[in-house]
Amino acid sequence: MRKFEKISFEQWKKDINDDYELYCNHELPKRETKYSAGYDFRSPIDFVLHPGEVKKVPTGIKMIMNEDEMLMLVVRGSMGFKYNVRMTNQIGIFESDYYNNITNEGHAFISLQNHGDQDFAVNVGDRIGQGIFVKFLTVDDEAEIINERTGGFGSTNKGGKDK
Repeated sequence: MRKFEKISFEQWKKDINDDYELYCNHELPKRETKYSAGYDFRSPIDFVLHPGEVKKVPTGIKMIMNEDEMLMLVVRGSMGFKYNVRMTNQIGIFESDYYNNITNEGHAFISLQNHGDQDFAVNVGDRIGQGIFVKFLTVDDEAEIINERTGGFGSTNKGGKDK
């Protein structure tokens, strides 16, 4: 199974704000055309990204997917091409065990940087990234991995948790 869900309203209040109407009206990512590869993520907040500035933007979204899949979150092409706005890590990778982690429920954030020379304004509902589900392969002779994710962003470099 793969699908998008909103984070809980409790998590929304921690990460975004306590506007329940905004929460209810926030759209799940969707493809805009029949052959689109990416599901468009929309901003739940208004913001202006000034030249040289970096902003960590919440999406209000978490994803569930099969164990052999990941979601690549990338900036929309037009943002980079027209405005020189990029993701700070270029590509965000979300694995299946990020979903519902104990730190942030698997809330996906996107970190944007304005490399351009003009302000880049985003309004609530504007598309700020696109997520693409991808199957991945592992090597046949891999040793059994017993570590499990224990938290949210950056938690896998802490060694995980033994079963």
